[in-house]
Amino acid sequence: MPQTSTQKPLYDRDLNLWLEETVAKLKARQFDELDLDNLIDEVEALARRDKRELRSRLKVLLSHLLKRNYVNSARDFRGWESTIREQRSALQDILDDSPSLKPYLVEVFDSVWQSALREAEEDYPSTQFPQNCPFPLDVDTLLTEKFWET
Repeated sequence: MPQTSTQKPLYDRDLNLWLEETVAKLKARQFDELDLDNLIDEVEALARRDKRELRSRLKVLLSHLLKRNYVNSARDFRGWESTIREQRSALQDILDDSPSLKPYLVEVFDSVWQSALREAEEDYPSTQFPQNCPFPLDVDTLLTEKFWET
């Protein structure tokens, strides 16, 4: 169907349909019919999304590790431990799918740590949290070790 001057491109009208048609064109190897500019944008957005999710989950993990280790609130321990398990599992899934993101996790660790620390300090202003991260930067250890007494 030819596009009129007032009609928006399919990408702007119906993203899902555009995606389905793009996949069909790729499978059919109709490379000359691809909307390359938007395809490149979408692939770049996928990479940013995975990095954003990794940062977000790492922040929640570090924040809950801080709370579990430094906030004296036994009634909250179970919830924090559950969140820690959930975030570790999700982070491991991301790294299993995209092992090349492991160096990125290390790269952003310090800034994410600072953000998690600020969040914990805001949530629990009377608690003294360490200013330097007490948890190892080693990804495997961070995703498996229990850092508190049972």
